[in-house]
Amino acid sequence: VSGGEDEIQQLQKALLDYLDENTETDASLVFSRKFYIAQWFRDTTMETEKAIKSQKDEDSSEGTHHAKDVETTGQIMHRAESRKTFLRSIIKTAPSQFSTLK
Repeated sequence: VSGGEDEIQQLQKALLDYLDENTETDASLVFSRKFYIAQWFRDTTMETEKAIKSQKDEDSSEGTHHAKDVETTGQIMHRAESRKTFLRSIIKTAPSQFSTLK
């Protein structure tokens, strides 16, 4: 992975750029782009919740190394927040083409 970016983010950005470039030929791509951003944001939230739940389940069943689990949970939260920040930045820089659609 180049530049320290998350590989998933690179793929997401490539798809969003492709959709953005082709909105002039198909207006529905604007809505598709917004849908993907919202879906990825939702997926990140759900994956984070599942990962934290599994960490808590492992902690209660094994009862070992609570500090290690906290660090892992912190890493999960950090990764989720960086993905959400990326998606928010995409939303903020997205062209406002909704006003030109009829």
